Amino acid sequence: MLADFNSLPDTSRIWIYQSNRSFTDEELQKIEAGLSTFLQQWTVHGSDLLAGFEIKYKRFIIIGLDQSNASASGCSIDASVHFIQTLEQKYDVILLDRMNVSFKQGDYIAYKPLKDFKKMAKEKAISKNTVVFNNLVASKLEYLENWEVPASESWHARFV
Repeated sequence: MLADFNSLPDTSRIWIYQSNRSFTDEELQKIEAGLSTFLQQWTVHGSDLLAGFEIKYKRFIIIGLDQSNASASGCSIDASVHFIQTLEQKYDVILLDRMNVSFKQGDYIAYKPLKDFKKMAKEKAISKNTVVFNNLVASKLEYLENWEVPASESWHARFV
């Protein structure tokens, strides 16, 4: 069952998928329609899941799931991953590779392989104050408070 993302409780489970490039406005409209359709039909063992989404910076797909009535199971998580894989194929983007890092460079969102991010840190091209996206957050509250943070406050700190 589709819910407004902002109405989901802070305890909601969060999945973040970062794209290797920005989506166009046309792609965003189609992706939002597809997400709405998918989440309206998303179930676990025949029970509806209450979920919502938002897309940030034209490149991050954030799905939230209110687990107070029903939690995602292996099959329902597999269904969501399959949906994300169809987006990857349809729009020729990378959404599932967790070995890439996104961070801010001014108003621009940079996307680099982890090895390049480490190299940039070693060369002081990024610092502990560089704003990074911590896609490992697990709840909506963590997402709201700890997703977009200085590298020093994230798992990225070990590199800067």
